[in-house]
Amino acid sequence: MMKYRVLYPLLLLALLSITSCVKDDAAYDSAAPEQPFAQNELLVKFTPEVADLLQTASVTRSGNVTRSGVETIDQVMQIIGTHQIERVFPVDNTREQLTRDNGLHQWYVVRYASAYTPEQVAQQLQPLGEVMSIDFNRTIKRAYNGVATPLSQQKMERIARSSTRSSDEDPLLGQQWHLINNGDMFTEGEITKSVKDADVQVEAAWEKSMGDESVVVAVLDEGVFVEHPDLKNNIWVNPAEVKGSKQDNDKNGYKGDYNGYNFALNTGVITWNNAYDSGHGSHVAGVIAAENRNGIGIGSVAGGSPTNPGVKIMVCQIFSGNTGSSSIAVARAIKYAADNGAVILQCSWGYVSGVANEYEWGEAGFASQEDWETAAPLEKDALDYFVHNAGSPNGPIDGGIAIFAAGNESAAQAGYPGASDDYISVAATAADFTPAVYTNYGPGTSVSAPGGDQDYYYDYIDDEHNYGEVGCVLSTLPYHVSESGYGYMEGTSMACPHVSGVVALGVSYAAQTRRHFKARELQDLLIQTATPFDQYMTGKKMYTRYVADIGPQQPMTINLSSYKGKMGSGQVNAAALLAAIEGAGVKMHFPNLYISTGESVAVAPSIYFVDGDDMSYEFTIDNGDIVSCSKQDNKFVFKGLADGVTTAKVKASNGEVHSFNITVRKSANNNGWL
Repeated sequence: MMKYRVLYPLLLLALLSITSCVKDDAAYDSAAPEQPFAQNELLVKFTPEVADLLQTASVTRSGNVTRSGVETIDQVMQIIGTHQIERVFPVDNTREQLTRDNGLHQWYVVRYASAYTPEQVAQQLQPLGEVMSIDFNRTIKRAYNGVATPLSQQKMERIARSSTRSSDEDPLLGQQWHLINNGDMFTEGEITKSVKDADVQVEAAWEKSMGDESVVVAVLDEGVFVEHPDLKNNIWVNPAEVKGSKQDNDKNGYKGDYNGYNFALNTGVITWNNAYDSGHGSHVAGVIAAENRNGIGIGSVAGGSPTNPGVKIMVCQIFSGNTGSSSIAVARAIKYAADNGAVILQCSWGYVSGVANEYEWGEAGFASQEDWETAAPLEKDALDYFVHNAGSPNGPIDGGIAIFAAGNESAAQAGYPGASDDYISVAATAADFTPAVYTNYGPGTSVSAPGGDQDYYYDYIDDEHNYGEVGCVLSTLPYHVSESGYGYMEGTSMACPHVSGVVALGVSYAAQTRRHFKARELQDLLIQTATPFDQYMTGKKMYTRYVADIGPQQPMTINLSSYKGKMGSGQVNAAALLAAIEGAGVKMHFPNLYISTGESVAVAPSIYFVDGDDMSYEFTIDNGDIVSCSKQDNKFVFKGLADGVTTAKVKASNGEVHSFNITVRKSANNNGWL
């Protein structure tokens, strides 16, 4: 698990961890002084009235001002020497009303020049009636140097030569026990550390779907190697932006966001090849959406194939090289994902468990959901926005699903925010269904998935293997990390993308079968269809603790009975989820249309009919004085001619008919409007 440290104010210090292969105790930057949070700035949620005053007073799109226009607030601002008040979330004209409806426009960062500490400024602002919440812009730093184990070019070529798979299949798929486990990979004499089907059951699921390009997964992590040959066809592209542009062409508040955005460096340029980048983001992305059946590299859960493209990866970069992140960067990334089409939030990070061993991990994190919500209100607001506003009421999923790593502290409680009731928290297993020796478990854990367990498989190392390969998760890496572009990592952050991929596969199948779900319904199905594995929680699990640069330590054991009933509902099961989707939810229907007078809306009817791409369509509008309809490529364009309401029908070439209403009016305010 790659670790990142987050230092909280006052008594709420916590650690933020991102999972990777090497659990190294070496400090990432021990010489750098650690600050709990950014100095000379504070995050403030004002009342709607004050937020409106600030918006009116702003002279830039970002909302930069120096005074609020409210006497009590400005008195404090003058004392502390405020030089900038900036809206946390930049204005996106197409989503501004939704932003306001959810109160996110009320969040501002207040920057000041005096020697006051953020705690002192918070004490002065907190009693004011115009202040609803206060948060600290927490500093997020890497506390450990996580290193992937590269797959050498020579060994990759040797595996490819010995592969019995057809030329269009993925030559390394046989090494991915976490996707397809035949139970024969880790067997030596009478000792077996592999169980058939202790994987995520993608092989059977692929008979129904390998992913759909309409489904977008936002990866909040290091940057992703967007040019990797196994990833490049499945990287999300913002159709309104130009690659390399420094302009905000789509007016969403972010310049040049062609494949996503680099929130760590506040630029549209995604980076992955800094000397301090571990390749973690690329590894996570490969588990979810490396292209399948393209004749190179690995397989993935939902990466589709050259003839049937898979799900898309939106890069929401929150770490870059040795540059730390912040609460602002994380919150902006979450909202950006929802506003730009992502329906799944892949978060291989989370705060250290509230019951973690403080001697080993420092001060423990949040003990309860209430503690987390109280201490991190900006983060909570951003996640609420994603959960409730991602997706579409007219698409396969209404709302979004946030998926987190449970944490790697061997603690009997998952870390927050994943442990919250509203999100999915993922524990990690080995190839025999046993808990990975590092995984968190217990309260807050939703499901489990393969994450690798190199200490457990240490005895299987021979001249053909390097420590860090056996029992770990194989996925994509940047070339500066691995010459072959592939390598191994482990941790709950490797388990997490398996679940994100399975959810993406579920949404893809819903889209293909034209079924519609509320996000919570699909989330519940994921948990209900997991494979129980408590029968494996007996006896002791023996492993060899390995410390980088030191080597193997004494043999150790864990009592498996301690994990019984505490690894969530079971191991995530893609085949069972897709089977449950059949007939569940509701059938998708051509939507009612809302159009401003004189404006147009373009709709593709094919997405509302099963096998819709292979059919033709005929529209009938009862009152042609209110709206006109014309065909443009695979879409139909409806233009509002006059205020009013009319009924209409669309008939597909297979005879299926959908009736709907069209409303035209002069002033559209985004309430129920496309």
